[in-house]
Amino acid sequence: MQEYENRFLASEVPSRPADEVRFHVIPVPYEASVSYGDGTGRGPEAILNASNQLELCDGIGFPGHGGIFTQPPVDCSGEPETVMERIAEAVNKALDYGAIPVVLGGEHSLSYGELVALKQHYGRFGLIQFDAHADLRDSYEGSRWSHACAMCRAVKDLNLPLIQIGNRIFCREELNARKSFHVLSWDAPQLWREGVPDCLVPEDFPENIFITFDLDGLDPSIIAETGTPVPGGLGWYQALELLEKAMHGRRVLGFDVVELAPREGRIASDFAAASLTYAIMGLISRAHGWED
Repeated sequence: MQEYENRFLASEVPSRPADEVRFHVIPVPYEASVSYGDGTGRGPEAILNASNQLELCDGIGFPGHGGIFTQPPVDCSGEPETVMERIAEAVNKALDYGAIPVVLGGEHSLSYGELVALKQHYGRFGLIQFDAHADLRDSYEGSRWSHACAMCRAVKDLNLPLIQIGNRIFCREELNARKSFHVLSWDAPQLWREGVPDCLVPEDFPENIFITFDLDGLDPSIIAETGTPVPGGLGWYQALELLEKAMHGRRVLGFDVVELAPREGRIASDFAAASLTYAIMGLISRAHGWED
């Protein structure tokens, strides 16, 4: 498999064959249904560019030592169903090589393609969402493939159990959907009042999990360049603590980082998004007991 020329952390991690690495980074520049600020299609390339300013040590270990392969960007032209099939194909390639898929978005609706591939490969697993929004609308602005419907597709169409973290803005339909689909939620106001709970993930939640991280889950003081930067979001170390607790005792099948909308001359958000991506790789490595 030919590696993409703009590799994630190419400044620190040597290129290795696709079947000899721990992580497969998959850029998905999908932007079809943004409803406020635009630019998510440029997000993956901005994260890749910023990654070359990272250090190999994430502050604790060296997750890059396990190897990082960057696939060519997914072709995002055509109808949503076609794009989702291409995303699933890219994820399946990573899984066939025994690697963990790391998808860089792009708008949040792209998660469906990843989840389809993972369900075909692993069967039942749990989904943990970091986000300002619940994304539980069945349809939005005339489309069931809107970014505002990403989690509805997961729970309604794929029957995946869901935990939501950091939400803080809703419509009534989404609150009703939470009840209908038995979604566990740790909303940002609750986390601010009570802190990170000791038991973030119930014991009966699946051992295998996938993490989807919409960057507007973080406070705009950390990442402002998103389509809808909502105040009152998660702090940096709070988010890392929540991620670590979510992974504890579980196997992470993959993750995505979505909804960066880069702006010219505003590099702080790009760098924070790349840092978060690498930090999650480190958390996964330690949760799985891999030595870096």
